[in-house]
Amino acid sequence: MLPLNQQVLRTDLAGMPLEWVDYRTAARLHFLDQVAYSCGDPLFLLRGGINAATHLQSRLRIHSIIATYGIHHALNKLQGDYVPPLSNRTLFQRDDHMCMYCGQRFSPRHLSRDHVRPSSKGGADHWSNVVTACVRCNNFKAGRSPEDAGMELLAVPFVPTHAEYIYLMGRNVLADQMAFLRAHFPRSSPLLRRLGRERRQ
Repeated sequence: MLPLNQQVLRTDLAGMPLEWVDYRTAARLHFLDQVAYSCGDPLFLLRGGINAATHLQSRLRIHSIIATYGIHHALNKLQGDYVPPLSNRTLFQRDDHMCMYCGQRFSPRHLSRDHVRPSSKGGADHWSNVVTACVRCNNFKAGRSPEDAGMELLAVPFVPTHAEYIYLMGRNVLADQMAFLRAHFPRSSPLLRRLGRERRQ
């Protein structure tokens, strides 16, 4: 049985991923007739009141993916120049909780955001200039570039697309949601390559 905090993937009519919503929001969208169609696996069966005329109990099945009507604020995020907001949580997800210097995986509390080009030398706090680093490696590198510190960067930092960012924001992404999101990743996506390796292992 799925926990009630399992997220539902919301898309637009064309199937473009927009955001994660909880089952309550999904139910409200159904009630407001904003859901055009559902796909993916059924997650929850919600039971309502008894109809006085038919004596039947109302039921609503919530699926893992719902497509909704209307103009969405997220549509401007699909423009080519859109850069998703940067947070440690999504950064650590992008880098698979791996230190980009020593190659080991850590829990979030043992990780930090490292600026490849240090902030003290004009390095921007931007996806393309930050990587996940363990606290030890970040302290050792300090205010130096990787070259000056004699450290090798294991992967080139990249800016996630909107669909990739939606994946990074997800918690407990289900297999059908993952397959749906992967179809929207660029072919050159580092995330696509990593997830492909994980599937083969």
